[in-house]
Amino acid sequence: MKVEIKVPAVGESITEATIAEWVKQNGEFVHRDDVLLVLETDKASVEVVAENDGLLSTAVNEGDTVNIGAIVGEIDTSASNTAGSSAKVPSTEKTASVKSHHANQTQAPMAHPELQQHLSPATKKIVEENQLQIQNIQGSGRGGRITKGDALQAANTPVANAIQQAPSKSDTPPLPNIKVASQETYREPMSRLRQTIAKRLVEAQHTAAILTTFNEVDMSGVMKIRSQYKESFEKKHGVKLGFMGFFVKAAIEALKAFPKVNASLDGTEIVYKNFHNIGIAVGTEKGLVVPVIKNAEQLSIADIELSIKHYAGKARDGKISIDDLSDGTFTISNGGVYGSLLSTPILNPPQTGILGLHKIEERPIAINGQVVVRPMMYLALSYDHRLIDGGESVQFLVKIKECMEDPARMLLEI
Repeated sequence: MKVEIKVPAVGESITEATIAEWVKQNGEFVHRDDVLLVLETDKASVEVVAENDGLLSTAVNEGDTVNIGAIVGEIDTSASNTAGSSAKVPSTEKTASVKSHHANQTQAPMAHPELQQHLSPATKKIVEENQLQIQNIQGSGRGGRITKGDALQAANTPVANAIQQAPSKSDTPPLPNIKVASQETYREPMSRLRQTIAKRLVEAQHTAAILTTFNEVDMSGVMKIRSQYKESFEKKHGVKLGFMGFFVKAAIEALKAFPKVNASLDGTEIVYKNFHNIGIAVGTEKGLVVPVIKNAEQLSIADIELSIKHYAGKARDGKISIDDLSDGTFTISNGGVYGSLLSTPILNPPQTGILGLHKIEERPIAINGQVVVRPMMYLALSYDHRLIDGGESVQFLVKIKECMEDPARMLLEI
């Protein structure tokens, strides 16, 4: 009996996905609940598991785009575990093998068989015409690959040396014997996540009137608390005490004071929210994702830090779900972890505000007429000017500044 493997429904608005990776290979024996493949959608990666034991037969390749509900392979449940190593090659592989065999028969014999795999056609021609020994050519391409430029350089080296040894009849010095730089390029398709990021960023620029306002915050108070309690905090809660928990709390206090920054636009109506779902931007190898801490106003700083650690781990492991990324009302992006001193973050539609954090840097500032050195951080608030006025945006940042510079006031919610 053969059981079809279909692309599962992964979200209400998602109609297609990309085969990011086949974890199990064609002809391999798989067991129930084994991860067969990883699908990449517009918003997240989804694992597809086997529903039965049996022999896997794949019907699509990695990188292919498939519709929801499409058949991407099947499992032969009548096969035994010992069949995995001696399974017959599917017809698609046979065809590819036959084509490859005929193609090899039509090609001209090479002076060096290994060139067939490592050299481009143009490079092969130069090597053969000049009877070059490839083991003597230093490759400058990816992975030490010999490029056309490398072959040309090797072919021209004797001539270049002869020119350099000839007596010069002018005051112009000869060119140095520089290795010809490689001009080769390579392409790779954008992942669906990267395509979606690009689409949403352009959409935000085209549909919202984005402005950014700036302020700075003295981090001395928060850093003192963190230094004093970080060991006992981690021992009790099992997570490190970071700065993001304080900023989430400060942002919630500011959002309560200025509810438009927590709202969104729907046509000609303003949609106010009496909850605070805070998105935290997380960088991954595949791109930036923004998992959402739901009802963050009900959480303690310890709960917020645990949530951030949980979602960051899921994002980096490629296990973030659609629900994890949905329903955010406000976003915080910390470019300071990458060393950014100042930036203008872009809105995450349909949200109307995003807070940008930056690196902490000691700077001289004036306090009560005295110049002192304090750990300072620039804050940036990008907002949709269609809904939020300049005065509101400035006061919003001032509220965050006040909360962060007087943490007791924030924790007491005054």
